[in-house]
Amino acid sequence: MKNNVQALRQQRNLTQTELGERSGLALRTIQRIEAGAPLKGFTLRALAKALDSQPEDLLPTATHEADVSRAKLINISALAFLVLPFGNIIVPSVLTARTADEKTKKLGKDILSVQILWTAGMCLAMVASPFVQQAFSLKTPVFLLSLVALMGVNVFVILKNNASLSRQARLSIRQKNSWL
Repeated sequence: MKNNVQALRQQRNLTQTELGERSGLALRTIQRIEAGAPLKGFTLRALAKALDSQPEDLLPTATHEADVSRAKLINISALAFLVLPFGNIIVPSVLTARTADEKTKKLGKDILSVQILWTAGMCLAMVASPFVQQAFSLKTPVFLLSLVALMGVNVFVILKNNASLSRQARLSIRQKNSWL
């Protein structure tokens, strides 16, 4: 299975010779790796450093393409909150539970963590909004404004994460410490 070295090298506008010089590896080694030779150990770390990326970014991803599509489905299913109360938790939970691959399951749990946090924040904002409206004697419906604004934020988070999954096979907006 082919690795991602050639694609990353080309994205950074480097020749094979330049990559060899930056990494300290021979040109022939770079050519073998781009042809599909396995990456490991020192070579993997040297290339990752030379390409300003993580070692796992260089490894083959074809085995996880189906997993990314499953993760994207789990992520997009969080939009169910638009038609079903707590749909952003229920639907992704079911899809995550039915996922066999551990990496995809972890992505699903990260998606769920964000959605649970958003739902808790949304509930608190909805409870607090009448008090805020009364405390400041506002005529505008704070409840409705809060609802629309927070729903917009969640749609943005879901779409941004979906784009990130498509490009990098990881979530761009997630909690640092997942508690699921």
